[in-house]
Amino acid sequence: MSVLCIIAASSAAMAQRQVLTLEQAIDVALKNNFDIRLAKNTAELSANDYAYANFAFAPRLNATVGTSWNNTATKQEFANGTKRDTSGIKGQNVNASVNLNWTLFDGMKMFATRNKLEAIKNLGELAIKNQVQNTIATVIGGYFNIVQEKQQLKALAEQVSISEERVKLSDAKFQTGLGPKTDWLQSKVDLNAQKALYLRQQTVIEQSKALLNQLMAVPETSTFYDVVDSIPLNAGLSLGELQEHISENNTSIKLQQQNVAVSELTIKERRADYFPIVSFNSAYNFNRNTSNAASNNFSPKFNRNGVLNYGFTASVPIFNGFNVRRQVKNAQLDMEYQSISLDNIKSQVSLSLTNAFKDYQYYKQALALEEENLELAKENMMVALERFKQGVSTTIEVKQAQQSLEDSYTRLILARYNTKLAETELRRLNGSIIN
Repeated sequence: MSVLCIIAASSAAMAQRQVLTLEQAIDVALKNNFDIRLAKNTAELSANDYAYANFAFAPRLNATVGTSWNNTATKQEFANGTKRDTSGIKGQNVNASVNLNWTLFDGMKMFATRNKLEAIKNLGELAIKNQVQNTIATVIGGYFNIVQEKQQLKALAEQVSISEERVKLSDAKFQTGLGPKTDWLQSKVDLNAQKALYLRQQTVIEQSKALLNQLMAVPETSTFYDVVDSIPLNAGLSLGELQEHISENNTSIKLQQQNVAVSELTIKERRADYFPIVSFNSAYNFNRNTSNAASNNFSPKFNRNGVLNYGFTASVPIFNGFNVRRQVKNAQLDMEYQSISLDNIKSQVSLSLTNAFKDYQYYKQALALEEENLELAKENMMVALERFKQGVSTTIEVKQAQQSLEDSYTRLILARYNTKLAETELRRLNGSIIN
C-alpha cells in the first residue's frame, strides 16, 4: 500500500471520528482530573473543621453511669462471747454524675481559633482555584500540542507528495537517458524517509492524545477522536493590562497571602496562653445503695444521695518553663517566613509575567516572518520542480528547496504553538484563564 493510500485511509478515519473541542476537554478535565479531586478533598477537610468552629464557644457536658453488686459474708466474735454472723447480705450500688464545664475566658483564644479555621478553609478554596487554573493551562497546552502535531502530519503528507513527484520525474529522466540513476535512487531514499517520518508522526499524535487523556482522567487507550485543525491566537494582549491587579488575581500570590493570615492568627492563639482561663463548672452526683439486710442496727438497708454543685475556677499560668514564650516566638518566626515567601512569590510572578510577555512578543513576530517564509518556500519549491522537469536543475537543488519548505512548515507550526503557550501562561499568571 502506497503512502498516499495510507494518507487517504487516515483522512477517511479522521472524518469518521468525533471532534473533541478544547472546551469539552477542559470540562472533562475539571470533572475528572486527579489533582483537582485531591485538592477538593483537602478543601473539604478544612471546610468540615470550620463547620464545627462555633462549638468551641459551647460548654462541655459529660455524663457517667455505673453500678456494682456486692455479697457480704461476715462472722464476728466479741470479747463477751457474743457471736454474730451476717453472711448472705447482698447489696447494689448505683452511681451517676453529670459534669458541665464552660470556658468563659481563655485570652480570646477561642475567637482566634475560629478565625484561623475560617482562614484555612479559604486557603483550601484558593488551592482548588489554583489547581483548576494550572489544570486548564496544562490541558490547553496538551490539546494544542495535538493540533500542532496534526499540522505537522499534514505538512509531512505534502512532503510525501513532493517526494513521489521527484521519484516520477527522476525515473522518467533515467528511462529516457536524460538523468543518472543516482537521482532516481536518491529520490526513492528521500521518499522512504518521508514515509517513515509520516508513520512516526502518527504515533506521536497517538502518544500526545494519551497524555491529554491522562489530564482528563479518561482511559489512555481512548484516542479515537479528532481535534480542531487550527490554533486560535489572541494577538492583542498588553503587558500593562496584564500587570494591573495581578496581586488580587494571581492565585499563587493569594494563596501565600492567606498563609500569612493563618500565621497572624496562630500568633494570637499562642499569646492567649499568657492569660488565665476562667471556667464555670457544675456537676450533679447521684448515688444509691440497697441491700437485703443491714449488717447492724446502725447500717441502712437503703441509702440515696443527690448532690448538685456549681462554681467558677480560674487557671492562672505562673511559670511553665517559658514554653508559651517559645511558642509565641516560633509563631512570630513563621509569620516572618511567610511574609518573606510572599515577597518572593510576588517577585517570581512579576518576573514570570515579564518573561512570558517577551516570549509572547517574540513568537508573534517570528510567526509573521515564518508565514512570509512559507509562501516564499512554496514558490521556491514550485520553481525548483519546474526547473527539474525542464532539465535545467539537479535533484540536489530540488531536495534543498524541499528541505527549505519542510523547515518553514516546522518553524511556522512551532511559532504558532509557542505563541499559544505564551498567551496561556500570561492568562494563567494574570488569573484570567478561567474567565
